[in-house]
Amino acid sequence: MSVTRTTDERFRRAVESLCVPVMGTEAVGPLLAALLKLVRPQRVLEVGMGYTTPFLAGALGEIADEVRAESPALAAKTRPYLDGGVPLDETWMDSPPALLAPGFYGAPYLPRLVAVDDLSIPESSSSKVWDVLRELELDHLVTVVNADLRACAEHLPEDFLPIDFAWIDAWECLYFFDNFWDLINPDGGLVVMHYLMTYPEGEAFLRYLATLQRERPGEFEVVNLLEPHKLTQNSVTILRRTAGVLPRRYARPGGHMSFDDSLRAQAEAQVEATAGAPRDRTAHGSEG
Repeated sequence: MSVTRTTDERFRRAVESLCVPVMGTEAVGPLLAALLKLVRPQRVLEVGMGYTTPFLAGALGEIADEVRAESPALAAKTRPYLDGGVPLDETWMDSPPALLAPGFYGAPYLPRLVAVDDLSIPESSSSKVWDVLRELELDHLVTVVNADLRACAEHLPEDFLPIDFAWIDAWECLYFFDNFWDLINPDGGLVVMHYLMTYPEGEAFLRYLATLQRERPGEFEVVNLLEPHKLTQNSVTILRRTAGVLPRRYARPGGHMSFDDSLRAQAEAQVEATAGAPRDRTAHGSEG
């Protein structure tokens, strides 16, 4: 069953009750959804539930729908090349579904969101989130951990590592970095942190990150995005862990594609995996 898309009117109406203006996430929710759809993570952590939670869960559901459609279509267009012993070529790459990398589809896409919150902030909409998730039929993608950040590690699912994407909307960004950074996927895992710019403690943390970048070159990348029209709750900082980035070079100099034996092996594995791989996942529910 397809999920309600995060751009649909039904979704917009459902999440309206979670939008608290002083939390400053009205633009962040759609941004997070867009980031997820761009990088397609499987294990997503949120610290600080609220307006952003359905956007995260909804984007994961959309991606799962897309993968369920793309994977068999990719296998169908690939199979004649493999059966006929024909080399992969640009016609194969450009035909629908176009441009897909078989290596991504060689294993089931089973996304999950773990949302951490101790429901201690009165003005937050976190206590309403589960009802909205159920209304939108997204609750099967989410595990709620009722704990604060410092106590949540022991409640994370055992199969939840490495974390591919983390959204931290809490004052404990420094604690998260010092204690959870090693749990982030070294192959490009993303950590998005809310509101570090334009106040002294947040800017001190950004200087700390800059120092670590100089001391540990190649460990991570940083970009800060400011909402210049706001006094507070006005930025996101994105960290990309690069310590173990796997090489992905599909083209030769000049942009000419390399349809080599490695790509063909990935295509063969994808066709075989698609023939019998289940794509549905079970419900997770709440913990804590």
